[in-house]
Amino acid sequence: PTVRGVVMNPVDHPHGGGEGKTSGGRHPVTPWGQPEGRTRKKKASDSLIVRRRKSNKNR
Repeated sequence: PTVRGVVMNPVDHPHGGGEGKTSGGRHPVTPWGQPEGRTRKKKASDSLIVRRRKSNKNR
């Protein structure tokens, strides 16, 4: 079982505390305040694109 940071006290986790079932109110962080969670990954084809292809409208 994993205890969510939202249900902890503010002394235990950055997401903790608040009155009732309030949400975390900030980005996902570890109990030590480091940013956590999934981020956007680099697209594989990004390294192959050197220059944008101008449309016929701009020529």
